[in-house]
Amino acid sequence: MSDEAEVLTLERRRELFVAVVAAQDEGLSVWDSRELIARRFGVDVEVVRAVENEGLNRKWPPFGKG
Repeated sequence: MSDEAEVLTLERRRELFVAVVAAQDEGLSVWDSRELIARRFGVDVEVVRAVENEGLNRKWPPFGKG
């Protein structure tokens, strides 16, 4: 995980993860969803990518019981 992503609380990272998954479910491309959520959360796109990977690896909801 990136240093910037580590500064975010677990709760905030989970919120970000749910938001990026929801954006993709609404039809945005992976890249567009990352850019949208980065702007919304005030973080870099690389932070969104790192959190997205963390959420997938840890099977956070909506993909697992987390």
